Amino acid sequence: MRIALATVACTTAVLTLSSCGLTESNDPKTGADGPITVTSTADGCEVSTTEVGSGNVVFKVKNAGDQVTEFYFYGEDGLRIVGEVENVGPGLTRDLVVKAAPGKYITSCRPGMTGEGIRSDFTVTDSGDDDAIEGVDQATIDQATAQYAAYVKDQSSQLVDMTAQFLAAYKAGDDDKARELFPLARVHWERIETVAESFGDLDPLTDAREADLEPGQKWTGWHRIEKDLWPPAKGYTPLTPKERVTYADDLQGNIATLDERVQDLTYTIDQIGNGSKGLLDEVATGKITGEEDIWSHTDLYDFQANVDGARVAYEGLKPLLDIKDPELSKQIEERFAALQVLLDQYRVGAEKFVFYDTVSEAERKKLSDAVNALSEPLSQLTGAITL
Repeated sequence: MRIALATVACTTAVLTLSSCGLTESNDPKTGADGPITVTSTADGCEVSTTEVGSGNVVFKVKNAGDQVTEFYFYGEDGLRIVGEVENVGPGLTRDLVVKAAPGKYITSCRPGMTGEGIRSDFTVTDSGDDDAIEGVDQATIDQATAQYAAYVKDQSSQLVDMTAQFLAAYKAGDDDKARELFPLARVHWERIETVAESFGDLDPLTDAREADLEPGQKWTGWHRIEKDLWPPAKGYTPLTPKERVTYADDLQGNIATLDERVQDLTYTIDQIGNGSKGLLDEVATGKITGEEDIWSHTDLYDFQANVDGARVAYEGLKPLLDIKDPELSKQIEERFAALQVLLDQYRVGAEKFVFYDTVSEAERKKLSDAVNALSEPLSQLTGAITL
């Protein structure tokens, strides 16, 4: 969880700013161009400017503190996540590029990756930039964004249906059936996870892990029910039938709310490209380590679903990337294929996977290396198309 739809465009631990093909933000006051520098410390979040022109906005986020930090670029309501970089270690710098429309926004550094973060107001003025991408006709752009919107709505619809089946079994006390359906329902969540996480109020209610809970936060959602279905051997009190109904109905309600919200969503090219990279980051930060489904060990289902979503986003943008940077497009395609070959080794039939606690550390390392090999060129996707 926690990585938003429009997320990291380039990781400077791997690539320099120039090698990402990043251009610079429009400064409406001085007319000068340059990335917006963000310096995150234990108690501060210094942003070099609080006003830029619309179009491509580039943040260069440096962690000058001693804790891992995150940087968020929110809409005016402080909930809608426009862009995000996370897991920025002390001394590291990471870059975020988004295409921002005129309006009011909020920046936030989250040292320690907890709480609401250190927030400031941010303004994007109208620079006159349009959505045109040099060398690409508008019809191709419109087709890519329309296809992705249709994909999200289709996955959301299937999520509603599969979650209902899973929760019906859970509430009825048919735990064997519920355990079978748990990872199959979550597949549809994981394929559009970066979209779901762009709604900052829904994500913690739906997908919070026990280890991520903040003091006083009530634990609800997928993983609360997961623990009840795969309880630890000692020290756990099972939920009562009444409590099961309460948690199940809460999850179903939040899934229904997500489905309602995605019906009218539209997407920009940078959101789709950054979302593809964000889904792969989800694999690297939760699925590879086995932290996502710590009770059920069904991480490989989530792993595959994140890869599915990232690949669909890339394939929708592939006609544009083939024009802008055909070599990069070919490299991304090949590395998706190589990662899929590794994942297929852990399949049991068409839909199932082995439990992740049966995958050795050496095998996990191979999977991690394949994810990193794909992550490098995929991090260049947004910049290659839009800049």
